[in-house]
Amino acid sequence: MVYESQISFTLDTICPWTYLAKRRLEKALDEVLSSSASPLPVNFTVKYLPYQLYPEATQAGEDKYEWYKKSRYGDSDEKMNMYITLMSAYGKSAGIEYKFGGTVANTMNAHRLIQHFQEDKGPEAANKIVSSLYRQYFEEERHPSSPQTLLKATTEAGIPEQEAKTFIDDEDEGLLDTKLAVREQAGNGVDAVPHINIEGKRRDFTFEGCREVEDYRKALEQVIKESS
Repeated sequence: MVYESQISFTLDTICPWTYLAKRRLEKALDEVLSSSASPLPVNFTVKYLPYQLYPEATQAGEDKYEWYKKSRYGDSDEKMNMYITLMSAYGKSAGIEYKFGGTVANTMNAHRLIQHFQEDKGPEAANKIVSSLYRQYFEEERHPSSPQTLLKATTEAGIPEQEAKTFIDDEDEGLLDTKLAVREQAGNGVDAVPHINIEGKRRDFTFEGCREVEDYRKALEQVIKESS
């Protein structure tokens, strides 16, 4: 009997570290799946959970580069350039071409979209939406939660345009449930992202912050081992 392991991935779509963690976790999953000649005794499914790093941000937003420099790096060009160099190197190793322009803004509508279609269309669609939102924000410098960004993400996930547009335009649909989900994560002790929990038959494996591919792979392999 195959054990169903849920990987709970708590994220915010404007956090560069959660994008990196997603890529590294995917690589770990690929390595585990490709290393076995026989069917695994475990089926891993990723479930995305919402977290807002900056809930006070407006929908209109503000310049991302200037915001990072002032709020995170003491308005220091030198410190900001160090961050850019470091993040660019990490990104390159995972196939991410980080860019640092664009707009930082409220992500509630992005989370609302992810949660709705994850429930309605399943984990594969949700994963494609999340991948698109990350790529658009970090590599194409698009607004993180504008209707255009959200519609592009759903289109890339194979969701009919009119169905997606109807949901996106009604900003009240799913809003309460998403806000409750954000609060639930805080109530569960999540105070930063990425936060990843891999369910095991005997025990769970929890990672706070972005970890190396090897760390995720070892946890996945242990879940498989303890499920046999």
